[in-house]
Amino acid sequence: MAVAAPSGRAAAVSAPGAGGTLTRLGRVIREVARRPAGLFGLIVICLLFVVVVAAPVVAPYSPYKQDIVHRLQGPSPQHLFGTDELGRDLLSRVIFGARIALSVAIPAVLIAMAVGTVTGLISGYVGKSVDQVSIVGMDAIQAFPAVILALALLAVLGPSLRNVVIVIGVALAPGYARVVRAMTRAAKQNQYVEAELSLGAGTVRIAVHHLLPNIAAPLFILIAMDIPSAIAIEAGLAFLGLGVPPPSPSWGALLSDGFRYVLISPWAIIAASAALMLTTLGFAMLGETLRDVLDPKLSGVRRRKKQ
Repeated sequence: MAVAAPSGRAAAVSAPGAGGTLTRLGRVIREVARRPAGLFGLIVICLLFVVVVAAPVVAPYSPYKQDIVHRLQGPSPQHLFGTDELGRDLLSRVIFGARIALSVAIPAVLIAMAVGTVTGLISGYVGKSVDQVSIVGMDAIQAFPAVILALALLAVLGPSLRNVVIVIGVALAPGYARVVRAMTRAAKQNQYVEAELSLGAGTVRIAVHHLLPNIAAPLFILIAMDIPSAIAIEAGLAFLGLGVPPPSPSWGALLSDGFRYVLISPWAIIAASAALMLTTLGFAMLGETLRDVLDPKLSGVRRRKKQ
């Protein structure tokens, strides 16, 4: 019996070639850059990655170099952002703090995506008792605010860079699992999945080659919107003394140290707050623009509202 191949967007996504993928990626980037919010997000994120990669070249001083004589100084030609309570250059510590923020946020979000995607695929495709157990587990994790859950886990595991990455990944994983589960339940009803089943395709092949490519776009949106959340959680943990151990120049640690001397010199708080605000705003705007570009239904709704 001949079975019709999947048509339209489903077919294109199910078996993308390397050239087609790159072409689609280029179109998405161009569409994002055409919008002011998306362009702002792209510029901020590109500059952030440049600063992170070139931190030893861009930073004027070592982030650990102390100069007690010039402690708690305001901005000057020698120290553009001023100095902290130990005379360390704040600009250098903010620059190297970006490395810590991304070295925590990106792995944590990737862990959350991997765990959530696998859990959501299994739950959405298999269903029944597996789905019920998955829902209970996701509800149990999401019952706690992310920071509270991270605090509880770090109290057991102890503060370290690895543990911070793990606990943030665990806290964010249910969001991915729920999205993937919902989209898998909808996608598995499509005719091309039934066609593959009739041809004898196994569960793993259907999940990897057909379901996963068709639900990938929302995952990229979630990544862009969860990275600022992960950065904020890491900064909050560092502010409470449970993040990356000192003297690492975490933005949260800069805020914590700065509050002790805020009446004498507020520059540490201003510098760290500005870095956090700009970074989270850039990722948030990029995520919002990606959602508009990659979600045709949402884009159509917004266009009708404008008309």
